Amino acid sequence: MTPGSPNGSVLDSLYAIIESRRGADPETSHTAKLFHRGLDKVAQKLGEEAVETVIEATRGRKEGVVNESADLLYHLLVLWAASDVKPAEVWAALEGRKGISGIAEKASRKQD
Repeated sequence: MTPGSPNGSVLDSLYAIIESRRGADPETSHTAKLFHRGLDKVAQKLGEEAVETVIEATRGRKEGVVNESADLLYHLLVLWAASDVKPAEVWAALEGRKGISGIAEKASRKQD
């Protein structure tokens, strides 16, 4: 695999680092500060990063999209950790969707 190739290992490693910060000092760790503030704050930060990513994309700023996407992924992983979601669970959900159209997959989640 070449550097920069998509794979889950970089995200798995980042998740492990995030988990290791769970009990750290909020004065010295941004991740610990997010955990300390609670799930609502983590979710809010994720939303802010998503909006910033969209803004960069609509302005055609590739470098901004790259940087904001990194922030977005980091905050998504913090949200997973705060919600007790493991990356392997998400990877399995994605794997289970292979070969299924997005329309069919979304329809299968609809509840009456």
